[in-house]
Amino acid sequence: MSAKKEISFTEGPIFGSLIRFAGPVLGALILQAAYGAVDLLVVGQFGDAASISAVGTASSFMQMVTFIITSLAMGSTVLIGQHIGEKNPKAAGDAVGTTIILFAVIGIVLTVALEASAEVIVRILQVPESATEKAVLYLRICSGGLLVIITYNVISGILRGIGNANLPFVFVIIVCFLNIDAELLPSGLLGMDVAGVAIATVFAQFVSVVFSLGIIRRQKMPLEFSLKQCRIYPVELKKILHVGIPIALQETLSEVSFLVINSIVNSMGLMPSAGYGVAQKLVSFIMLVPSSVMQSVSAFVAQNIGAGKQKRAQRGYLTAMGTGVCIGILVFLAGFFGGSAMSSLFTSDAEVIAESASYLRGFCLDCILTCVMFSTSGYFNGCGNSMPVMLQGISAAFCVRIPVALYMASLPGASLFYIGLTTPISTLYGILFYGICFAWIRRKKGKKHAA
Repeated sequence: MSAKKEISFTEGPIFGSLIRFAGPVLGALILQAAYGAVDLLVVGQFGDAASISAVGTASSFMQMVTFIITSLAMGSTVLIGQHIGEKNPKAAGDAVGTTIILFAVIGIVLTVALEASAEVIVRILQVPESATEKAVLYLRICSGGLLVIITYNVISGILRGIGNANLPFVFVIIVCFLNIDAELLPSGLLGMDVAGVAIATVFAQFVSVVFSLGIIRRQKMPLEFSLKQCRIYPVELKKILHVGIPIALQETLSEVSFLVINSIVNSMGLMPSAGYGVAQKLVSFIMLVPSSVMQSVSAFVAQNIGAGKQKRAQRGYLTAMGTGVCIGILVFLAGFFGGSAMSSLFTSDAEVIAESASYLRGFCLDCILTCVMFSTSGYFNGCGNSMPVMLQGISAAFCVRIPVALYMASLPGASLFYIGLTTPISTLYGILFYGICFAWIRRKKGKKHAA
């Protein structure tokens, strides 16, 4: 691949630029979710309900950790995109060097912390007793490979910041196929169960990182970077953290709220726990469209803000949101009417399938609503103003999602359908919150012009 694969968002048709960028992003997210779902698919075929519950809960926790890292790396993506829009390749290189050192330190600290606290985490998540030992094992193996997972996601974030979504797509293709092949041998043929899928996941990520570093060294990038720049530049670090910390904090607390819901479901029994684990893997696919839209909007807006093209940034945001909603409607229909068929891909247990489908029917309206909310989050992130994103995420998680989930679980005859409704309810709140933010910003600008 050549540097021509990098997309300039500051000129040309908006829709075409977004589609050419969002396509590989969506493809990468699909495959990334696929290799994550393979864990559950394999243990669902070769293990039992306890294995499904263990992998479902422990992988959700590791997914939370990965999302936090990706969210913090969004600060680098946005900053690099702004430097590219400013046509300042030296500053973009400094941002890359700062990012490498920052995330190396974070990775080491997190690895030690998670290895030491795996048993405590599993107890907090109220994993059913029959699945506890397996959940701890899965968590410790994946935590041991956390540096590899962080490296992969940071590389992808840097590349998207310069407008290259194709190489991350190639890297995740490698991870996906390696993971599938690597998991079938230890878990299926050797009977390693949960340990087999965890080891295979880390191994696939490691091979992809080695491959990606080899390719990047041969690429001509629109930035000036050398190993001498692998140090902390205070100005760049401040900007990265200014954008990344609010996003990461929002993502952390949002994911914590989902883990609380997971804990609530676990307390309902083994079958609801297993069904929820299957449903969450399907949700990881369902939410790919809004996730790809958010990443695309962030990169598009960042480059145009850097180039001083505010109106073009706004048009890109609205175009991406409209496109995402149209696709979200189709995904909603698939989730509402096809939940049982999709759940049967992961397990043949009829009770687990029924529980999973019940959750999806309550949840799937979020496929439409989240395209609106994630697009808006991407717009604020791309502008370098991630504070509204943080405030929305925190308030939605702790003032809406958790209280509503607790209320739904307390209803007579409570089922996963009611638990599933908590997510679209909290997303609707998020949309209203952003609407208020936009109104406040317009009013503030109006007062400045009047003065």
